[in-house]
Amino acid sequence: METPHNVLDHRSPKQSIAALVAISKNGTIGKDGELPWRLSSDLRRFKKITMGGVLVMGRKTYDSIGRPLPGRTTIVMTRDPTWRCEGVQSAGNPEDAISIAGNRPTFIVGGAEIYRQLLPLCDQVFLTRVLTEIEGDTHLELDLCNFEVVKQQDHPPTDRDEYPTEFIEYRRKKRS
Repeated sequence: METPHNVLDHRSPKQSIAALVAISKNGTIGKDGELPWRLSSDLRRFKKITMGGVLVMGRKTYDSIGRPLPGRTTIVMTRDPTWRCEGVQSAGNPEDAISIAGNRPTFIVGGAEIYRQLLPLCDQVFLTRVLTEIEGDTHLELDLCNFEVVKQQDHPPTDRDEYPTEFIEYRRKKRS
């Protein structure tokens, strides 16, 4: 997927953009508007990474969370120009979302269409690979060929993490 030039034009050179993605071996990222797993360590990691930053998400992802998350600015991308929610900013397209985020650390957090639109802008990807196949209704094909692994950590299942996972941090290879 090629990055639209008009989106890059709205991005400040100082702006850092990262995607946070949790995905099963078969590409599932959601089921019935929810996460299809219980992974307490992944939720703690999400909070630690995103605290103080800007979260960019689609309306369905926002609806599944149900509220702005404390300590972070929330931008919801939606095609509905009348959509409003207290404590949340809305954007009709990627250019507006990136512009609203400004120079603050920005995190793309779903859903699938938002990842497809904004992954080309990301400098980093924080991936949680759920090491099982899971049924779901939301899937993502994640092409990370322009990224390299900089850190990887294995996590076995526990009483609070129902599946084994890998936390993998990717950094974009130098753009040519």
